[in-house]
This record gives sequence, C-alpha cells and structure tokens, in this order.
Amino acid sequence: MKEKKKKKILEKLKNRYRLIIYNDTSFQTVWSTRLTRINVFLMFGLGGLFLIFITVLIIALTPVKEFIPGYPSGNVRDLMVKNAIMVDSLEAQLALRDNYFKTIQTLMNGEIPADQVSNVDTTFKPAELNMQTYNHDSIFEQHLLEEQLDLSIQKGDNSSTSLANIHFFRPLKGMVTDGFNEDINHFATDVVGLPNSRISAVLDGTVVFADWTVDTGYVIYIQHQNNLISVYKHNSELLKKVGDVVKAGDAIAFMGNTGELTTGPHLHFELWYKGTPLNPQDYIDF
Repeated sequence: MKEKKKKKILEKLKNRYRLIIYNDTSFQTVWSTRLTRINVFLMFGLGGLFLIFITVLIIALTPVKEFIPGYPSGNVRDLMVKNAIMVDSLEAQLALRDNYFKTIQTLMNGEIPADQVSNVDTTFKPAELNMQTYNHDSIFEQHLLEEQLDLSIQKGDNSSTSLANIHFFRPLKGMVTDGFNEDINHFATDVVGLPNSRISAVLDGTVVFADWTVDTGYVIYIQHQNNLISVYKHNSELLKKVGDVVKAGDAIAFMGNTGELTTGPHLHFELWYKGTPLNPQDYIDF
C-alpha cells in the first residue's frame, strides 16, 4: 500500500499542466507553457532564495540597516569605539598609578624599588671617596661663585631675616641615603627619588652657576636673599642657565648620576648661609 501511495505522489508531481494566457477580447493565445508541480516548486524556491539574497545585500551595504530595531547607528558605533579606546587608556593610567604607589610605599619602608635594583650598590657612601685629592664641598666653590658674579658673602651682615622664619620648598621628595656630617666634610644631604624626578628650587632666587664639573657632573647654584645659597649636584640635565630668576618650587633640573664622585642616581643638596654650611634636614622635610 505504501509503495502504491508513493507512486501516485510521484505521478502527480510529474503530471504535466499547461498554463495559457488568452486575449480576453479575441480569445487568442498570447502565451503558454507546460509545467509540472516539480517545476513550480523549483521556481518558487529559487525565487525565494533570490529575494533573500537581495534583501541581505541591501541591509549589509546600505544605511537601511540602521532602521532595524536594536541595530546601532553610525554615531553610536563611533562612540563605542571611542569608549573602548578611552577604557584602554584608563587601564594603562591605572597601572602606572598603582606602580607609582607601590614605589612610594617601597621607599617609605626604606627599601629600594625593584626596577632600580642592580648589581651595583647605588647607596652614596662619602666615606669611600678619596676626599684628599679634591674636596668638592670646600670653600673653593664659594670663591668660584664670587668670581662668577662678583658676590661677596659678609658674615657680619645683621640685616638678614632669621632662618627660622623662612619656609623652604622641598627640592626632591624621596629617601635620605646620607645626611650632613661635618666630621667627614660631607656638607650636604643625599636624597634618592624616583627615576627622572624633577629637582625644584627651595626659595626664590637667581641662578649664579649652572654648568658641568668633572667630579659632580651637572651642578646648579642659586643665590637667595639673606645670604643663602642652595646647591644641587649630580643632575642628569639642567633646566636653567646663569642669570635666570627662579621661584620657589620651579623645576631647575632632573635627578641624575653624573660626575665621578657618585655611586648612583641621587641629589646632592647643600645649603650655605654666609659662607657656613647648614644641615638641610634642620630646615627641610624630605
């Protein structure tokens, strides 16, 4: 029975039919064709696929797709791209901030950041230097400044303001590795900061010396009021020249490791009052 039904279905599909179009007035045959049910199914199937293909092309290649509910417009897509770029930038900035905070925490704990650790001991040790061949903290540098701008430091000047009333700007935020010690002629405070840290002027003043020296690298001297002179040594780069007027907090150099009398990146900071060296840590909180 099943085979008979299948044969009947196949015969029906193969049965031929004639489609004729007549002229309604003269009843003449205008167009005719022979069809089978299989041909009709194939024609409608191919026609449907063609319509689907054309519709997909129109939606993909024309702005018509923006009218489809839920599809983002061109402005929305541009905004999405910009937001993605901004998120990437924010992630990079957050990573830098976290690394900065970790470095600061490491310095506050008295340790050396991982990116600065090397086989070379970067701790400045004045006792290991040969201070007999050349004393770079000597009064000779004061005479050099006097020759430079004809400065004469008078110890008997009573017109100066008490140093206790002067607010000093911090030249570099970091960790003190070696302090002021007159016994070994180390008239300075050595401070280690982050790589490429900026060096700031401690007070308003005028640059009286800014040049390279063999022993202390790039050095800058600033003359302040009240017969005060501040000295910044071993810089990697100087941002000011002789004669420049600076304000307290102005960037004057970058921390470095220049000169022969240095064992690592740091700031060698001196403070002189009427030709007498002062302990910078008595006046400045590093």
